[in-house]
Amino acid sequence: MNPIGVISMSYARPFTAAHFPLFARMKAAGMDFCELLMPEQGELDPVAAGRAARDAGLFLQLAARVNLQRDLASDDVSARAAGVDYLCRCIDVAAACGATIVGGPLYGSPLVFAGRAPSPIDEALRRERVRWVTDGLRVAAQHAEGSDIRFAVEPLNRFETDFCNTARQAMALCTLVDHASVGIMLDTFHMNIEEDDLPQAIRLAGPLLIHFQANENHRGFLGTGHIDWPPICRALAEIDYPGAITLEPFRRTGHLLSLPLAQWRPPSHDEGTDLRASGDYLRGALHAARRT
Repeated sequence: MNPIGVISMSYARPFTAAHFPLFARMKAAGMDFCELLMPEQGELDPVAAGRAARDAGLFLQLAARVNLQRDLASDDVSARAAGVDYLCRCIDVAAACGATIVGGPLYGSPLVFAGRAPSPIDEALRRERVRWVTDGLRVAAQHAEGSDIRFAVEPLNRFETDFCNTARQAMALCTLVDHASVGIMLDTFHMNIEEDDLPQAIRLAGPLLIHFQANENHRGFLGTGHIDWPPICRALAEIDYPGAITLEPFRRTGHLLSLPLAQWRPPSHDEGTDLRASGDYLRGALHAARRT
């Protein structure tokens, strides 16, 4: 059965040593691992984090975070160099904490959440950006050689990046990079916006799929939105997906005007019961899919 875990942002951001006791709460909610948001310099000792997670019965995976200053797709050569350095540091942190996956929009090119509005891109610049990203990912992948750590490239929806939005585009990027340390991560929240057919996108990714995030259309707990989970789980079973699956339930309830849903907020109460129910729901759907 696939390991099921939860992203650290569901509890705290940034996640520091003061939050290590939360690992026990994750385990009590039925989680197998924590997808840790890649710490900034000085935020967290990765060796201590890995030890604390293992002591609680969990393992760690890493979620990378890009910005305008570390962006493989930038026309600023210093931002591209910083992007490569950051990804190499992600590998070092993963090795220190025992993670085997570094996932996220590794190519960069963040949009409005990072303070950059989308703008038209001519064909010459498009080709240049593809080359910059391909070259940068290949250099970072070479840094991972000799380890069991792999980069998982995540397509994001059109409102969060203008570089890679679909499974098909992620496959094209992985094909260009052509390195065993680079695969694909899919997230059903973004897929719900961009894919014509979510199960078919999973089948398309096939053996390149090395990490998966199971999220409702509104990022709530599984079963509270409109994502159709049985066909998704059947597609994962059809490609014999062996990897971990992360839950990211950080949309909070509340419908007050002028309270943006995109704004991250910490939980107002212990959500362990809801998280356990989400994990159980997903495990049940995965089990049924494998039986059929």
